[in-house]
Amino acid sequence: MRTQAAAFLCRVARETKLVLCVVEEKNPEFWRAQAQTTLKSALSRKLNTNVAKNIVLFLGDGMGITTITAARILKGQLENQTGEETVMTMDTFPYVGLAKVYSVDFQIPDSAATATAYLCGVKTNLNMVGLSAAAQNGVCRTQKGNEVTSILKWAKDAGKSVGVVTTTRVQHWYSDADMPASAKRDGCTDIAAQLINNTDIDVVIGGGRKYMTPKGTVDPEYPLDRSSLGKRQDNRNLIDEWISMKKEKVAHYVWNKKEFDAVDPETTDYLMALFEPGDMRYEVERDPLMDPSIIETTEKAIRILQKNPKGFFLLVEGGRIDQGHHASRASMALHEAVALDNAVARSLQLTNEDETLTIVTADHSHSLSFNGYPFRGNSILGKSPLYGQDLLPYTTLMYGNGPGHKIIDNKRPDIRSDYIQQAAVPLDSETHGGEDVAVLARGPMAHLFQGVNEQSYLAHAMAYAACVGANQQHCVATTSYRLAESRSSAPHSSLTSVLSVLLGSIMALFLY
Repeated sequence: MRTQAAAFLCRVARETKLVLCVVEEKNPEFWRAQAQTTLKSALSRKLNTNVAKNIVLFLGDGMGITTITAARILKGQLENQTGEETVMTMDTFPYVGLAKVYSVDFQIPDSAATATAYLCGVKTNLNMVGLSAAAQNGVCRTQKGNEVTSILKWAKDAGKSVGVVTTTRVQHWYSDADMPASAKRDGCTDIAAQLINNTDIDVVIGGGRKYMTPKGTVDPEYPLDRSSLGKRQDNRNLIDEWISMKKEKVAHYVWNKKEFDAVDPETTDYLMALFEPGDMRYEVERDPLMDPSIIETTEKAIRILQKNPKGFFLLVEGGRIDQGHHASRASMALHEAVALDNAVARSLQLTNEDETLTIVTADHSHSLSFNGYPFRGNSILGKSPLYGQDLLPYTTLMYGNGPGHKIIDNKRPDIRSDYIQQAAVPLDSETHGGEDVAVLARGPMAHLFQGVNEQSYLAHAMAYAACVGANQQHCVATTSYRLAESRSSAPHSSLTSVLSVLLGSIMALFLY
């Protein structure tokens, strides 16, 4: 009752714009009791050294630590709380570390270089994916011999199923229409074509229809929109090719929620779901009748993949967090982060922590800062109560650069009405940040994801936990030990039973 009363007063405090939740938190015992509960939980924690049958990697694109903090507050405020005290699902993960995200040639990376690090276990150069740093950015012929494989391939080679779920385009950039002529001459292949021809991915969910179809192909959802027309110049229809490649299996291609909902995970081997010509819509703009949420796509993927008795690897990307930040639209970015956290919660409900390693991390951060001494419960998307020296308000969340920079008549605009988060330096698109990103883990071998590590370490730690890839010596030892333990336990149990009977008989004689 006391907790409920405190929560109620916290809601009242926010609704009436009072500055503090004054009931429980003013009592020192509130904080002491909370700390003791946390301490007991930490002391009772036992290492889970099981082999990870499954791995679910949640990747918040651009979800730096400031974004996590701001999303936590937003999640609470969406539930009519003050927000700061909110506990997100990812906050409950017991093991936390930091990953260093720089690329081989740049202090601040892009999503291609970081993806190569956390999926392939090798750091590389800016703008390069699936290649080591020995290759040169923009020089396609240098890729030969410098290719690196990812944990999706390692998992597939081990007999596991694999899947990718994203809120952006599944190719994330392009078709052959976007490739330089020199790259085509050198025989390089666009990402959309690689998607269906490299690793045999069981589940692919996101957007990106127009990158898969011939130039001028009319989109089924937006037939009058010229920007949604197919883009491919090689006249290939990769969707049809994918369907043909899977004709011996139960494979479904869908492009809307009705078709998606009709897919039965129990009878489906392969699924490709492309809900938009390009990126999927932001969560707050999504049409729930046409496009599923990231919670729904994550659930469908898990239900299809988990039928494999050898387990699965699933990458779930909250890709539009990044795009919201690039546009200085913090509201969009934070709602995307909240949606990703809700997907994490659903994933935990669908999997068994004894056999499933779940990781939440980011590829990089953004230039987002959280500043200005706002009162407790102040809207995370609002303004600081303090004004600048120019006697104008400023936003609590700000960017180091980006389209949020506005100077009108040699001064900042008055943002007491309409605004986006402000920025210090004018750019058409806000940039990434270079600080370390959080790595949160639970499940088998989650304790490996502690400390400050290179981002490339993550792929190796995941592979070790799941016994896939090159480093499997410990797996043989663990299996042998468990088999020996199993064989030795039966006679030991029988002997114990016999001794118990004899001891009981002797005691009965004495008592008689």
